[in-house]
Amino acid sequence: MGGLPAGSATSGIVLFGIGSPICVDIVETCRRNGQPITAGIKNFDGPIYVGDDVDVVDAAIVTPTLSALPFLLPLFDPRNRRAAREAATTLGFREPARLVDRTAIMAGDCVVKAGVYVNAGCIVASAATLEEFAFCNRGANIGHHCKIGAFASIGPGAILAGLVEMGEASQVGAGAVILPKVRIGAGALVAPGAVVARDVPDRGFAAGNPARIQASPPTG
Repeated sequence: MGGLPAGSATSGIVLFGIGSPICVDIVETCRRNGQPITAGIKNFDGPIYVGDDVDVVDAAIVTPTLSALPFLLPLFDPRNRRAAREAATTLGFREPARLVDRTAIMAGDCVVKAGVYVNAGCIVASAATLEEFAFCNRGANIGHHCKIGAFASIGPGAILAGLVEMGEASQVGAGAVILPKVRIGAGALVAPGAVVARDVPDRGFAAGNPARIQASPPTG
């Protein structure tokens, strides 16, 4: 660990925060896309999820040359991604990368902003917008005119019908279905497999089929 001591690399992207298992999917997308990875930044003690072909650098020894490269946050949980963004900024990272798997189907007029990751097999329909640092996991299907807020996360196989809006840092679980014109509020959580037919409030929780809406996730 602790490669690139001289900060000599001047191309490729940097993966910031490599302690999440989802990191292996980002690495695989880079391989499919022919996108070089300059380094993976280890910012916490614990397991790492990049292979031996990715140079692992401790956050304590990040150089200005390294922090000048585009960076991506390979973390699914919106809270973890936000925290990693703050840590990366503190270390001098300024240019978020965007990464769309070559197997994804993207409408020609959809908007994909900086920091976004779109995993394998996703479909993003016409007039959809993915705001900064949104995360779309394997096989997610995003309908026309959807707006996915900054730091929002969409789980594998989730379906968002047309005109759905996800607020900032909201999360839709694997296999959930969001019906047309529904708004998922900022910081809200939709459980895996839920079928949501009405709005979920900010920081609210939806689960079941049909989904029951609660003001906050259950505790305990």
